[in-house]
Amino acid sequence: MEIYKDLSNPDNQQFEELLKSQLSKINIEEGKIIEGKINKITEKYVFLHVDGLKSEPVLDINELKTMGLSKKIKIGEKISVLLEKLEDKMGEVVVSASKAQKIKGWDKLVEAYEKKEPIMGKITSKCKGGCIVEHIETGSLMFLPGSQISDKPLKDISHLMNEPQKFALIKLDKVRGNACVSRREIISSFKKEDKAKIIEKYKVGDIIKGAEVKGYSTFGCFFNVNNELDVLVHLQEISYSRVNHPDEVFTIGEKHDLKVISVDKEKLQVGCSVKQMSPDPFEHIENYELNKVYKAKVTKIMDFGAFCELEPGLTTLLHSSELSWTKKNVSAKKMFKIGDEIDCVITEIDKDKRRVAISHRLTLENPFETFNKKYPIGTIVNGEVINKNEYSLFVKIDDINVDAFLHCNDLTYLNNGEEELAKYKKGDKITVKVLEIKVEEQKIRVGYKQTQKDPLDWFSDKKKNQTITVKIISTDNKGLTVRPEGCEMDFVIKKSQIAINSGDARPSRFTGGEKIDCAISEIDLEKRKISLSMKLLEEIEKKEALEKYGAEGSGKNLPFSSLSEDLKKKDKEK
Repeated sequence: MEIYKDLSNPDNQQFEELLKSQLSKINIEEGKIIEGKINKITEKYVFLHVDGLKSEPVLDINELKTMGLSKKIKIGEKISVLLEKLEDKMGEVVVSASKAQKIKGWDKLVEAYEKKEPIMGKITSKCKGGCIVEHIETGSLMFLPGSQISDKPLKDISHLMNEPQKFALIKLDKVRGNACVSRREIISSFKKEDKAKIIEKYKVGDIIKGAEVKGYSTFGCFFNVNNELDVLVHLQEISYSRVNHPDEVFTIGEKHDLKVISVDKEKLQVGCSVKQMSPDPFEHIENYELNKVYKAKVTKIMDFGAFCELEPGLTTLLHSSELSWTKKNVSAKKMFKIGDEIDCVITEIDKDKRRVAISHRLTLENPFETFNKKYPIGTIVNGEVINKNEYSLFVKIDDINVDAFLHCNDLTYLNNGEEELAKYKKGDKITVKVLEIKVEEQKIRVGYKQTQKDPLDWFSDKKKNQTITVKIISTDNKGLTVRPEGCEMDFVIKKSQIAINSGDARPSRFTGGEKIDCAISEIDLEKRKISLSMKLLEEIEKKEALEKYGAEGSGKNLPFSSLSEDLKKKDKEK
């Protein structure tokens, strides 16, 4: 252009005008769709001619074949392309036929959406939450939510893959360029006219025979009628008794007779009732009495118990806690099956809440009452260890199916209870004494040590302040562990109870094995409390010596621990 910088020359002026006129005819911008004419074809590429471009754009033949443009690969044919770059690093023009097709396709989708017209597409693949649908005409990709695939749940959609079919455009995001379609809406539109004709056949009061349970919701249960209509039975219309969820009463696939209670021709809905197929049993609930045995039919089994019918429409709850006297967390599935007739006792009738509660275990003999009659408190019985934990044993009494509780503290008088507990295992035979029976709470407590001789019986003829002889078993900083002669139980004399003089109250004075005298400072056999004291014995002997030989002042300079010995020597001298 520098050659024609001098415009004073008439030839230069003429060239400038020609150049401006040529550029004004061709408007080429990046990001726009332009048309190119095929002027050359090779094995792999197609070369296009576009007026105004300095070089020929190149397209891959495979790209055109994938787009379904095989027939247009001929010299002279025109193809629409998107001009991506006027010049790349290599100086080439970059164009795309597929992107041009998608942009044109978007315009067609917008037009169909605005006119509310269906489009033809095919499901090409699955994705999270739904499927990808390809617009057949333009190749544009759209999203099909899982809830919009069909008007009923489909476990397998393989028969729908890659099949041309109609879809309704339900949402377009022009900013992001996203489209959402629905197959369900197309199906429903066809069924709507047919459904209106079907609903015309029903009127309030009609009886529908053998409707099949199709599904649940929190507000009711859906039934399929003759594979042509779905009807709703509201939660309040399921039973005269209180129902928290339909699965408490119904099972998928069951068949029930229904009564039509509402028909909405505008919404194309039919409402039905199960409970109105029978009279309200609560109108004559007075015929039933509390604590009386009745027959009940098991209609549904749950994790927490079973639902039973005292009569058609009168559903009651048999909770798992009312199945057995002895078994905890027992499963109704292991005891009953649907259709069984069982004995039950009515434990509650609430007319306001329309609720009836029953118990099966009350019709059975209470083993705790039987145990109380046969083995009253204080009885010695034989049993077997059936279980244990970190602080107790559970003992099964031989001829009665109840578990008795045996705490480790009731195993022995002598040792640590937890140490004694470790000696027992499941299956061990054991003789125990009945200590406590609580029939209402279903608790029985037994003890093993109560069947053995109590070492504290040794103190039965002893009294407070009495002197006894003990043997020192061991010593530590806290005091002396001693055992009275003829007794099997050990006791502790605390450091503060060894001597009156604090200097003599040292456990280290003893090595173990010595025999010493001490006094009983406390004795309560009912509370099983015995306390021994050497200090008390010293105080008693001092008191006796002072009363016999002189005033308190005469012995103030004598050590209390040797006072008794000094007094004995004085007696001998006399």
